[in-house]
Amino acid sequence: MKFIAEISRWAIPLLLLLIPVMAYLRKVPVYESFVAGAEEGFKTGVRILPFLIGMLVSIRVFVDSGALETVSHWLQPLFSLLGLDPSFASIIPLAIMRPLSGSGALGVATQLINQHGPDSFIGRLASTLQGSTDTTFFVLTVYFGSVGIKKYRYALKLGLLADIVGLVVSVWIVSKVFY
Repeated sequence: MKFIAEISRWAIPLLLLLIPVMAYLRKVPVYESFVAGAEEGFKTGVRILPFLIGMLVSIRVFVDSGALETVSHWLQPLFSLLGLDPSFASIIPLAIMRPLSGSGALGVATQLINQHGPDSFIGRLASTLQGSTDTTFFVLTVYFGSVGIKKYRYALKLGLLADIVGLVVSVWIVSKVFY
């Protein structure tokens, strides 16, 4: 066990040393290649910056305006109609925030776990939901914006469908495994 821990500890530093040495031995201009890659990365960062700022401002407006709480409130009767536990309504802000912002969703999940406890239904559901869905709008903004894709409506629909499936399956798995 100690041997594996030691290998894990040294794996990344060894890779960071091995790759430039191998490139040098193959007569690749290591420093020039690094600078060219850094320049391309900087250009990509500048190209996606407007998309990223627009998305972050939109999320902030959505949360600060109270729209997140309003949408959560509107969805509560639907979930009670489906026969879900009334405490399930507290997961709605996380389910809404998760496709928008990873850090915002992490904040909501942390708040839910602190409020309900890590071993509660809501705590386990928040943890499972965090691991089973992705930040759809962030992915579309950053990755699609970086390569200049402007027509992403099908990707948006599919991403949101995957988020809904992630929520439903998270509820099912937590219900079946833990209760």
